[in-house]
Amino acid sequence: MASSLRRITAVNDMMDFELITYKIEDEFLSPYACKAKDTKGRLAPMEPCPVRTDFQRDRDRILHCKSFRRLKHKTQVFLSPEGDHYRTRLTHTLEVSQIARTIARALRMNEDLTEAIALGHDLGHTPYGHAGERALNCFTPFKHNEQSLRIVDKLEYDGKGMNLCYEVRDGILNHPSDCSPCTNEGRIVSWSDRIAYINHDIDDAIHGGIIKETDIPDLYRRKVGTTRGLRINSMILDIINHSFGKKEVSPSAEYKEYISGLREFLFEKVYRKSLAKAEESKAVDMIKFLYEYYYNNLDKLPRNLLEMDSTKEQKVCDHIAGMSDRYAVMIYQDITIPKNWGL
Repeated sequence: MASSLRRITAVNDMMDFELITYKIEDEFLSPYACKAKDTKGRLAPMEPCPVRTDFQRDRDRILHCKSFRRLKHKTQVFLSPEGDHYRTRLTHTLEVSQIARTIARALRMNEDLTEAIALGHDLGHTPYGHAGERALNCFTPFKHNEQSLRIVDKLEYDGKGMNLCYEVRDGILNHPSDCSPCTNEGRIVSWSDRIAYINHDIDDAIHGGIIKETDIPDLYRRKVGTTRGLRINSMILDIINHSFGKKEVSPSAEYKEYISGLREFLFEKVYRKSLAKAEESKAVDMIKFLYEYYYNNLDKLPRNLLEMDSTKEQKVCDHIAGMSDRYAVMIYQDITIPKNWGL
């Protein structure tokens, strides 16, 4: 893997802002932060930028990619809700990024690396969220975090991939709770992901009339907070206070229990049983249909996927996972509903 530790020179008489950033990071970042000059580098070398560090460039590449834009039409938890205020996969990503940057700044970690990981962590989610993921798993092993890495490595930029830094790729792959990122910035995103979805899923469930604020067990209301804002704030402050000056970022043991308990509350009251999830079986059936259709009609896949060096199953998953909710519905209708005939 190419190293990006190098001596930078001025380009076209411009001041070398990247080198200035290196000096700022050396002076102000925590000794436990991942500094841009210390990156393990990219899969392939790139010409240096005189303005941005490698982590800044990775953040920008993710922000401008097609997969990021499609997140605005992908389900977070509630399928096709009526109303403009329910979260989508995009708004979830932005909330994770905001929480993660707050923690990173307070702990003097690398905000650029943190933001790049946060913006890219959910690129591989299927249409209809975890319901779509379960549908694809009926045919072949599929994990959204692995698909997120595949998108940045293989699928984006017309099949060339984004050629991101090792630390960004690691953080994207290892953001789920059962994984272990190699940097504190990756750990921050992993915990921020949990903080974000626990609190905004409670908020959406209250907004949809599925639960009431008072349904939340008293322990968590007393210890963590009685509103979304108070809960998020107390979780962030706990991570900052518990981790400041320490080698590894994490919440306190007490708050790990609170986060786990609130997550289980959501599974019991919202994710498994609520009316808002009643349509999920239809989404699963639709994704299964699309998988079988493309598997048996491989020529219907986009040419760029057909030409990739990957298995038949992977090609189909790549195509379906890249769909937005509404595009999946449109394709399903196009395949299954007879078209009007006219002279």
